Parts: sequence; C-alpha cells; structure tokens
Amino acid sequence: MVRFGIVGTGRISDWILKGAVTEPRFKAVAVCSRSEDTAIAFIRKHPEAFDEDALAFTSVEDMARCDKVDAIYIGTPNSTHCAYTLTCLKHGKHVLCEKPLGCSEAEVREMTAASGKYGAALMEAMISTLNPNFRAAVARIPEIGRIRLFRAGYCQYSTRYDALKEGIVSNSFNPQMGGGALEDIGVYTTFPAAALFGEPEGVSASFDTMPSAFGDITLQGNILLSYPGMGAVLSFSKTADSLTETEICGEKGNIILDNIHNCRKAEFAAHNAPSAGRGPTATRELIREGLEMDDYHYEFKEFIDVVESGRIESDINSHRVSIINAGIMDKARNYR
Repeated sequence: MVRFGIVGTGRISDWILKGAVTEPRFKAVAVCSRSEDTAIAFIRKHPEAFDEDALAFTSVEDMARCDKVDAIYIGTPNSTHCAYTLTCLKHGKHVLCEKPLGCSEAEVREMTAASGKYGAALMEAMISTLNPNFRAAVARIPEIGRIRLFRAGYCQYSTRYDALKEGIVSNSFNPQMGGGALEDIGVYTTFPAAALFGEPEGVSASFDTMPSAFGDITLQGNILLSYPGMGAVLSFSKTADSLTETEICGEKGNIILDNIHNCRKAEFAAHNAPSAGRGPTATRELIREGLEMDDYHYEFKEFIDVVESGRIESDINSHRVSIINAGIMDKARNYR
C-alpha cells in the first residue's frame, strides 16, 4: 500500500478520490486544508477513502514531516504547486501534483531537479496521456506515415463563467492564482503535443481576455506550434463548448480521438486514393472504445507503479514532457 495525504479539498480532490480508491494499492491517510474543520469534513465526506483515524493537517510542512504518509497529492491552486511540491520532496515524500505542474518552465525545472536531489517521485497529474484509449491510439501512429498536422481542441463553458461576468473571480480564472483558460484547460492540448512531438521550433498564440482587479483574465485562445515538416493547431475556451474531434494527420492516414481531455473513443482512418474530393469518404476503424475504470484510476495506477519501482518519474508523464509543456505555455503567454 502507498499511503497518501491529500492537499486541497476542492472539487478536483473529490473527483480524483473516486478513481484513486479503485486502485488496490492506494490508501488515503491524511488531508491538509487551510482549516482543520474543513479537513475533517472532507474526511467524513469520503468514508470510502478514509478510515476513522485519518489525520487532519493545516500545514503542508507538517503533513510532509509525518512518517505515516508516503506520498502526497496536491490539488490546490496552480500558484501553490511549486512551493508545496518542493516542501514535500524535501521531506522525501513522493508527489502527484495537479496540472499544470508549475506556473512557468523555471518552476517546473526547479521541481523536477528537487525530485532528483531528494530521490522522491514526481509526476504531473495529466489524465489525458495515461488514458488507455489514447495509449492504444499512440501505438497505431506508425501506420499513418509521416505526420503533417496535429489538431486538438478543448472548449468547455465554465460553470464559473456566469459568476465571472458578474465580477466574481474564482481561482480557476484568477491570474494571480495561476488561473485562466490556458492553465485550466488549454494544458490538455499542449501537454499531449509535448508528449507526442517534443519541443517545437516555434510557438505563436492569440488570446481573448477580459480585465479584472487581478489582471487580465484569459478566456480562450489558440496556439500554433511548428515542428520540422508539421504543425499543431491547438484551441481552447472556457466561454464556449465544442464538439470538435482531435486528429493526428499523417500522409497515409489519420488517428481520430473523440476528446483530447479524456478520450472515450479512438479510431484509425487510412487514406483513400487521391480523387480531388470526389472519391469515397475514408472508412474509420475502431481502435478502442470505453473505459473499464474511473478516469483517474489510470493516473494513480501509473504513479504508484513509478513509486513501487523505485523510479522518480513516469515514462509517459515524464519530467522532460512537463518541462517542454511548461516551455510551450510560457512562450504562448509571452507571444506578441
């Protein structure tokens, strides 16, 4: 068993526990929140995850010092990720930290370096690339020939956008807390691009923003990545929904994912003979469909595999991929 402490009692911590408890090697033993009452309430809210003797903390430092905790999941605002992760790693605790891992490439480099220094595992909690349908699709990529285009989009009308229009700025929008459309959901497009294709030669971007007392808030955006012989077009929004599929387009065929955030269906389509648009539509072949377990099960399975193997990073959500992804996001934010 790997004994976990949970830092943060927001919605994401509710969600991840549903998947975590389906991994038999997972055991929740502690919660950290700003108030002890909130931590205790969270423990009682999830009897499927916590025993009656679970510990409540109000300090990440105290949790990290606790010898009853092996690993720590961090699900607090993005602006806290780096400091909390460094504290936990310093005390030898393995860390599964929510996406985005850090608020800049510099932060991510500092975090991954600390993982190596203290010999504790660190993984960015990105479910997309650990999804079994995504993994099955990746295995078919050699069949589509030379890749020419990656097109990914994740647009979801935020449950907090209406409040934002009334002047109420939640953490997920607040730029001072590391929030915004890029950080909250755009990362679901940039991280797979980094995992699949590595560091791009060029990054350009455009954003729609609105002013606030906390600074300009990013509502939606588009990022263009250039690689030798190919490009990536990434779109994201917290102000509109989209049903657009994600595609990896090659010279011999396409890989199609119904959703880059959490793929439920992956398909392969071989190219037909060139016909100036007058030939038959490409036939889709199902690669994989459906998930046998909760979305977050696969995230905890991968992380616990890493911990039990004695490694400090995942082969899939690796430190290198997290660094590249943070660099892409930095360049996009700073593009003029």
